Amino acid sequence: MSAAILIVEDEQDLASIIADYVTAAGYRADVVADGHAALARIRRDSPDLVVLDLMLPGTDGLAVCREVRTFSDIPVIMVTAKVEEIDRLLGLETGADDYLCKPFSPRELVARIKAILRRSGKPVEAPPLVRIDDASRTVFVRARALALTATEYALFVAMARRPGVIFSRAQLLDLARRDSYDVTDRAIDTHIKNLRRKVAAVAPVDLIHSVYGVGYRVEP
Repeated sequence: MSAAILIVEDEQDLASIIADYVTAAGYRADVVADGHAALARIRRDSPDLVVLDLMLPGTDGLAVCREVRTFSDIPVIMVTAKVEEIDRLLGLETGADDYLCKPFSPRELVARIKAILRRSGKPVEAPPLVRIDDASRTVFVRARALALTATEYALFVAMARRPGVIFSRAQLLDLARRDSYDVTDRAIDTHIKNLRRKVAAVAPVDLIHSVYGVGYRVEP
C-alpha cells in the first residue's frame, strides 16, 4: 500500500495543489486546516509523513510538532513563509525532519517526501505512472482510468509502449486509420490535445511531449 501523507495547511488553494501533486506521485493525501485537527488525525490514523505549515489557526505548527514528538516519531516536513534563521532552527529543534520555505515547488516537496520516506523505512512504492489493460482496452494514469475513444487509445498506447520514441504525424495517422478511415492529418493534433486534457484531469503530469517539426513522444 502506498504511503499516507497528512497535509496540514490552512491556505485552501495551496493545500489543494500539494494534495494533487502528492496524489499524482502515487501517495494517499489527506488535508486538515488547523493544528487541533492535525493532532487528532495523527493520533487516530498514524500517517506515514506530515507536511506541516508553521502558521496555523489555533495551535501553530511548532506546538503541533512538539506535541507529536511526545508520542510519535512520524517524519515531519515544516512549511513556512518565515525565512529568518531563528525560525529555521526552532522548527528543526522542535523535531521537524526537514524545512521548506514558501514559495516552493510542489515537485521539490514531493522529492523531499520520497527521500524522507526512503530514509525512514516507510513505504515509498507508488503505482506505475501508466498502466495499460489490453483486455478492457483501458489506460490508467496513477491508477485512474482515462475515458479514451478507440483512436485516442490506439495513439496513446503505441507511444506509451515505446517511451521516448518520437512518432511523426504520418505514423500516428496510420495508427489512427486502423480504427477510423475518417482521420485526417490535422485531426492528429486534436487527438493529442484531447489526450493531454484527459491526462491532466486525473494527474498533474506532463506525459505527451511535442517535438517541433517532427511529431510527438510519450515520456514521464
